[in-house]
Amino acid sequence: MSYRGRFAPSPTGLLHAGSLVAAVGSWLCARHAGGSWLVRMEDIDPPREVPGSASAMLAALPAFGLTADEPVVYQSARIAAYDAAFEQLRRDGLVFPCWCSRSELAAAGGIHRDARCIAPPDPARAPAWRMRVPDQTIAFVDALQGPQQQRLRDIVGDFVIRRVEGFYSYQLACVVDDAWQGISQVVRGSDLLDSTARQIWLQRCLGLPTPGYLHLPLVRDSQGRKLSKSEQAQEVAPADPMPALRRALSFLGVPPDETAIQPSELLHAALQCFDPHRLTQCSDHRIA
Repeated sequence: MSYRGRFAPSPTGLLHAGSLVAAVGSWLCARHAGGSWLVRMEDIDPPREVPGSASAMLAALPAFGLTADEPVVYQSARIAAYDAAFEQLRRDGLVFPCWCSRSELAAAGGIHRDARCIAPPDPARAPAWRMRVPDQTIAFVDALQGPQQQRLRDIVGDFVIRRVEGFYSYQLACVVDDAWQGISQVVRGSDLLDSTARQIWLQRCLGLPTPGYLHLPLVRDSQGRKLSKSEQAQEVAPADPMPALRRALSFLGVPPDETAIQPSELLHAALQCFDPHRLTQCSDHRIA
């Protein structure tokens, strides 16, 4: 399989330093491998979306020299594919309806492990739907963070794949779309490292291929908080892209060319010395 990578932001805000690092890191890995770089907008959680952020993010990327090789995919236009995957899981007996309230889950330790709902069915309201999780360890090797393993039943339990409101979970939509787009390696922030075992389990259940994974270090603020949740998560300026692009490259351990005057020049120079094996494994980088 030829290399196919992607940048898949959620429209919950503007492009900031952390999301730019993820975009640049995934672009560098794809171009280093001589492959394709795609962009997917993960807009399936309307309550969390910020109006206008999707279009603003997509408009900003070319200013940083980041242009996708194929048209942008919007997950909001892919609901039929998630419906089909959900029905497959339901036919195979791998999901179950759940009416548990937050208080009931809290009383059970906060993790659902029974492979069935512990609350009585309530025909007056719609249930969430959960994956039945096996009592087994999912292991994989992250290309940057090294060997990983997670015992799903102990750590996450029976996880939700369709919410009460009818919205599909990130886990299901991500798995379906990575397979549909032929993604060969997922390059993303290490805040999503914990999701990988669930996604591998879903891939196995749906008969989908498992891509390689590389989780980049997170950009954190001066207090150590993930930048996207911080007041310091200000928009990077598409009108003046070079400073933010140089900082993103430095963060990734790629010496930026100080003579470049255009983003395309800077990225081309970075690509000449880029080696994904030399990316830093540190997951606690902070900005000033």
